[in-house]
Amino acid sequence: MSDQVSSPGEATAEKKEDAPGPYGFGRAFRDSILEGHTLTIIVLAFFTAFVIGGLLNAFTNTTVLHAWGSFFSAPGHAIAATWDTAVGAYVEMFEGSIFNPHTVAQLFQQASIGTAIRDGYLSAVFNPLSETCVQATPLILAGLAVALPYQAGLFNIGAQGQIIGGMIVATFLGFGVSLPFFVHVVVSVIGGFAGGAAIGGLVGLLKARTGAHEVIVTIMMNYIMAYFLAYLLSFGYLMQAPHTSNAISPPIAGNAHLPLLFGSHLRINAGFLVALACAAGIWWLLNRTTTGFEFRSVGKNPSAARTAGMNVERSWVLVMLIAGGLAGLTGAAVIQGTDFTLNPQSYGTYGIDAITVALLGFGRPLGVVLAGLLFGALHAGAPLMQSVTGTPVDMVQVLQAVIVLFIAAPPLIRAMYRLRAAKAGGVGGVVSKGWNA
Repeated sequence: MSDQVSSPGEATAEKKEDAPGPYGFGRAFRDSILEGHTLTIIVLAFFTAFVIGGLLNAFTNTTVLHAWGSFFSAPGHAIAATWDTAVGAYVEMFEGSIFNPHTVAQLFQQASIGTAIRDGYLSAVFNPLSETCVQATPLILAGLAVALPYQAGLFNIGAQGQIIGGMIVATFLGFGVSLPFFVHVVVSVIGGFAGGAAIGGLVGLLKARTGAHEVIVTIMMNYIMAYFLAYLLSFGYLMQAPHTSNAISPPIAGNAHLPLLFGSHLRINAGFLVALACAAGIWWLLNRTTTGFEFRSVGKNPSAARTAGMNVERSWVLVMLIAGGLAGLTGAAVIQGTDFTLNPQSYGTYGIDAITVALLGFGRPLGVVLAGLLFGALHAGAPLMQSVTGTPVDMVQVLQAVIVLFIAAPPLIRAMYRLRAAKAGGVGGVVSKGWNA
């Protein structure tokens, strides 16, 4: 007989290879880890960043350093002090941004739920999540302002200038006009969008008409808008509050405040819903519209897009117009949601954080939302971490930088954990793909 008969062992092995059951899933899961797929790289990058952040926190603590000075006489004490310092900071950060079991215990110690609600204990339980959402709102909006132009091959470094433009218009409409509630809110929000869109649209127009690089133009616009804001807040006949020499605007009217979502005890406001709606809108624009397809085509290859009949210059102007508007909404969310007055420090570091959030989110709307929530949680938990453990809030900035560093360098993570080579991914691919390369 010419047919070959497989041995029972070989047949069993073939069945295991082809089986779609637990064996197949386990092998696929193992391969996804060993080959360093994108999700694996992200998880390992976060784990490594938090470990290094904890070690930096511990070994900059004088108590830990003193304990390690007597390591050979008391090694257990040195290791315990390091663990308590590193982990304790993360525990307090978690309690300040996500969930604090102490407030839950206080809630159930009340005689009745009605008393607990009246005394604000129930609000205290949800306050960490509320603060995380408040901190994440401007980060999401500003991150989208950087992520959207990236899809069209542009690098928007000027979110700060566009945020200032939105703040100026939203603040002026907030205190300079008198309108009914809700109408006043909507008008001020639209004004904030328009203020940022004007700056972003100007950058896109200069690039389309003159070929000026958007990175240089947006950086220069950051300085121009910062000095323009300082000028406006220096004179009472412009935007400076009356009867003061401080660089601060009058407070906006109460009718222009973004409404709170869950009562006066929690600061989360409608700005968070605006940010989520904008993320959903950008996803729909990029994936479900002809304009979004043109943006992505121009970002992949401007020459091919032009050959196909697409108006590349129009796409540049339009994408920067929308991105500037998103950054302007960031300014409106800050002024109308939390600050209520404008000063030279109101824009903070949102423009720089926006780049980090966009890159960490791989330039995609969902990724930007998740990255914004992560950094919002870090910022929300920092004050409690500092007050309880003495760890400076600057540690959050260090942790953010380390997270981005490891996600931006997938080969480094693969080398550290001995992963097999896989397709390139991570923030490094995002950065190299931009800058009109």
